Amino acid sequence: MGRIRVSIDINATPHKVWEVVEPVERHIDWMADAVAIRFQTEQTRGVGTSFFCDTKVGPIKLVDVMTITAWEPEKVMGVKHTGVVTGTGEFTLEPIGSNGTRFTWTESLDFPWWLGGPIGAFVGGQIVMKAIWRRNLRELKKLVENA
Repeated sequence: MGRIRVSIDINATPHKVWEVVEPVERHIDWMADAVAIRFQTEQTRGVGTSFFCDTKVGPIKLVDVMTITAWEPEKVMGVKHTGVVTGTGEFTLEPIGSNGTRFTWTESLDFPWWLGGPIGAFVGGQIVMKAIWRRNLRELKKLVENA
């Protein structure tokens, strides 16, 4: 299992950060690895929402199947991955100071054998995905702070 954790401090309240993070279909605006999001459920917000995320990392393309498992506005959004890559993920928003938010993205992922299994999870997670997600958080910060 690959465990990945990245954080960024954003100069905006959790409310303003949540306004950008809450619309799941807009995650493609700040996630370089997310190509498209297609909902499986009529519901597009909250626990139980299920969707396909077409994902591309370098030459690797796959469909990530996700279901939202935690939803506390301005605090947390959690997902369960049940596609090719399995595991759990969570965004947490923590207020800092009077007008700031620490946004943390944590994932625990299992990779299939053809993506290297546990070794692929370590290399793919700690080296490749961590770098991509740090870039994603910088993009999120820009979107929120320039809104």
